[in-house]
Amino acid sequence: MKFTTQSWKKWTGAALAILLLADLGLAIFLWQSNRQGPEEMHAQLARLQLQSKLLKADIARAEKIRASLPQAGKDCDTFYRQSFLDPVTGYSDIETDLDSIASKAGVKTTGFGFKQKDVKDRGVTQITISTTVEAAYPAVIAFIDGLERSKYFYLVDQVEMTSGENATIRLQLGLHTFFRTA
Repeated sequence: MKFTTQSWKKWTGAALAILLLADLGLAIFLWQSNRQGPEEMHAQLARLQLQSKLLKADIARAEKIRASLPQAGKDCDTFYRQSFLDPVTGYSDIETDLDSIASKAGVKTTGFGFKQKDVKDRGVTQITISTTVEAAYPAVIAFIDGLERSKYFYLVDQVEMTSGENATIRLQLGLHTFFRTA
């Protein structure tokens, strides 16, 4: 195919027209993207800086938590070993501890009933303890406070109160504790 001057001018004109349209399209795109005023750009920058600070604070907290995990694991193990009783001596330790708390508080107990329930895959056996205590209100509060301060772990999960003799109150208590099995 032979190019003549006339066809060469047409091709060059078409190429320049296409280039001019591309430049015009790019100019419109740039004009649209720069329509934000300086105030909006500063506000967006401030939002992004605040978001960056919050994310950095989250990362710092996560790193502190990660650093404290080994100590938390040791604390959990210590709690498990010290607060959950050995099943060999557990029942007698519980009775001795609860009798001691009752005598210090000045309450009368009716003895202690025990039920044992294995907790699967947790390394513990749940012990349900039932008892009735009777005394004046301050002594009952002292007994419950003694349960909270005991070196052993007790959960009070049932309390039924009735009136006792000679202006005393009677509490039927349901407690839980745990024996180590692992």
